[in-house]
Amino acid sequence: MKKNGARMEFESFPVRKVGDYTVTAISDGYLTASLDLLLNVDRHEASALQRRGGLNDQSPMHINSYLVRGGGRTVLVDAGAGGVKQWGGRMASCLPRAGVRASEIDTILLTHAHPDHVGGLLDDSGRAAFPNAELVVHEREVAFWEDDSNLAHANDRARGNFQIARRALDAYGGGLRALRGGEVLPGISAIPLPGHTDGHTGYLIGSENESVFFWGDTVHFPAVQVTRPDASVALDNDPVRAAETRSQVFEMVSAERMTVAGPHLTDRGFARVERLGGDYWITYEG
Repeated sequence: MKKNGARMEFESFPVRKVGDYTVTAISDGYLTASLDLLLNVDRHEASALQRRGGLNDQSPMHINSYLVRGGGRTVLVDAGAGGVKQWGGRMASCLPRAGVRASEIDTILLTHAHPDHVGGLLDDSGRAAFPNAELVVHEREVAFWEDDSNLAHANDRARGNFQIARRALDAYGGGLRALRGGEVLPGISAIPLPGHTDGHTGYLIGSENESVFFWGDTVHFPAVQVTRPDASVALDNDPVRAAETRSQVFEMVSAERMTVAGPHLTDRGFARVERLGGDYWITYEG
């Protein structure tokens, strides 16, 4: 946010208008992730697809969250990493530059509880970073992270993820709403996207002429996985089911010509997926 005399100028962010809602892509920054995480695709092919997409093997993975305003609501879809594991951390400074204070967020729609999506839910003292927000998350996601038997069978990396997820969910206590699907706010519906995690969930904002689908971690490496939807990642709880879900999502968004929004798209924030012959292609908007 910049002062210009008495007038306040806000920084420009990628924005889409959908019915009564305005959707703004907010960058939390980046994390590092190796192509070695990819499954069911040859590393050389993955590298070639990255280069075709203007990236390389060392390109950082972007972390986006989305600010949704309209109908008297101020909503955040995912909260970024918030600096956990030295990932991201820009959300706290970017929100004010988009004209919103953390205290004004009334709802957070969580796609799932991995660290790069929930780290930003907490402030530096470990308290809720959005003190007036209701946290909305699929009931299967909550059940997974709260299950001590899952924690007992987790490896060292995953145990750390459990600790981060539990702290984030606990911080919102009675302000947490577990859902199964269907409409969560007027004009916004939750769509289960199982495979990446048990309760991985997308959110659809639709109007008569336009829609935006927040697809969470349907893809981590868009340049590779849009062309090769059968390529999952080692981070998926169920790689086979994640691939099946990904193909179903690509079919839906290409057939309906939906704009897609995802944490691991580029900083342009929005894209479309088209089917040309037997292949899918991603085109970034803006």
